[in-house]
Amino acid sequence: MKRAQVIKRLKQAAKAANLSFEVREGTRQTQIKVGSTSKSLGRHNEIPDIAARKFFEQYAQELGKEQ
Repeated sequence: MKRAQVIKRLKQAAKAANLSFEVREGTRQTQIKVGSTSKSLGRHNEIPDIAARKFFEQYAQELGKEQ
């Protein structure tokens, strides 16, 4: 899955759940904050599907569902 798709899906899910969404670029990774949960995503163009699924699972509690 493309990195941009991962960010786009999280942004849409945050908007649907009426949560804040923030993206900050660090030196080697991107910090993504949804509500009060903040995680970092590597700056690879292509994210393996398993890694993307695990990344979405980290936000499941905040969003109230699994992606």
